[in-house]
Amino acid sequence: MEWLTSLLTEHSVIQAVIVVSLVSAVGLALGKISMWGVSLGVTFVFFVGIVAGHFGLSIDPQMLNYAESFGLIIFVYALGVQVGPGFFSSLGKGGLKLNMLAMLVVLLGIVMTLGFHWTTGVSLPDMVGILSGAVTNTPALGAAQQTLKQLNDPAIQQSDLALGCAVAYPLGVIGIIGSILLMRVIFRVKFEKENEDLERQDEDRANGAQQFSVRVTNPALFGKDLMEITRLINRKFVFSRVCHEDDRIEIGSSETCLREGDKLLVVAALQDIDAITAFLGERVEVAWEQLDKQLVSRRIAITKGEVNGKMLGEMRLRNCFGVNVTRVNRAGVDLVAKPNLQLQIGDRLTVVGPEAAVTNVAKVLGNSLRRLREPNLVPIFLGIFLGILLGSIPFTFPGIPQPVKLGLAGGPLIISILIS
Repeated sequence: MEWLTSLLTEHSVIQAVIVVSLVSAVGLALGKISMWGVSLGVTFVFFVGIVAGHFGLSIDPQMLNYAESFGLIIFVYALGVQVGPGFFSSLGKGGLKLNMLAMLVVLLGIVMTLGFHWTTGVSLPDMVGILSGAVTNTPALGAAQQTLKQLNDPAIQQSDLALGCAVAYPLGVIGIIGSILLMRVIFRVKFEKENEDLERQDEDRANGAQQFSVRVTNPALFGKDLMEITRLINRKFVFSRVCHEDDRIEIGSSETCLREGDKLLVVAALQDIDAITAFLGERVEVAWEQLDKQLVSRRIAITKGEVNGKMLGEMRLRNCFGVNVTRVNRAGVDLVAKPNLQLQIGDRLTVVGPEAAVTNVAKVLGNSLRRLREPNLVPIFLGIFLGILLGSIPFTFPGIPQPVKLGLAGGPLIISILIS
């Protein structure tokens, strides 16, 4: 067993990889355990690392510094890639207010840190580490460490931010979870009632928008396209399907022309059904389920880079291909297929229409699952390089003796947001 002991205790590259892998595996496994409906997830890796260090399991300082720095870069870069596509658009939809509130939270944290520093005598660097752990903000810890290294003050260098963060981090996690549970008790939140309210809201929305079928009998509409008819009716509605006299089904597009006897599947508010029916013709019953067998429904993945960032309405899929997009699935969440929805790489669109048209849409959007399974490593590492480069640029400000740098946290985060 001496070889196993030496493998875990003698500092080397292999030993560092083994220790990091072992701590990560144990932490991730324990993080899946749920207690009272709460699981800590990846946070448990932090706790396992603390326990491992307590029992003397250590890593070569240079390897540890490399693992900390590179892990921080990957973490903030992945975070920027995730939020980047909707970052700037969200600023105009309440994002600016949320950023101002976030700045207020940061300022309050700074005030509390300075206050505790003056009243308790704890060194300011240690208090910064405690602040990072209390709010469970790992990038803040990395940025603070980089800043202290730039100052080159021996007294400051002796301070251990990571220790302060490690002491406060568990309490920060427990405090956040406890606060949520406490608010649930104080405000008497019952999940069963909340679910019932959500289901009731969904039913109300469903009742507000009804599907009905109409046969076109108004001679004034013969030969007119759906766009022109939409302008004539002062109501909000959608033509979903058109069934011609020869039982040919067509997706309702702006260029679809109506003829006498055509049957329409219309979606409109309940209070507008009578007015729309009176204008178009007469109400009829149509077995659309049988007729829709002429159409196919397929989920198509966006894998082409040129589609990323475009609005769904810009693609003009209904006008150009005669198909309908009924929903957009993003990271397992179904989104409403609104014209102003910004598409992203990896989105899966549920497309309904003739098989040939759906196939053409798949070519336009990409639908290459192989491209999703094989990450494009060039922009990832190029972005990391540019991020580190940006984080290393010194910025001088009047009144500040030392130049300010974005560091390993700020530089990669900004570049990943811009690239994605």
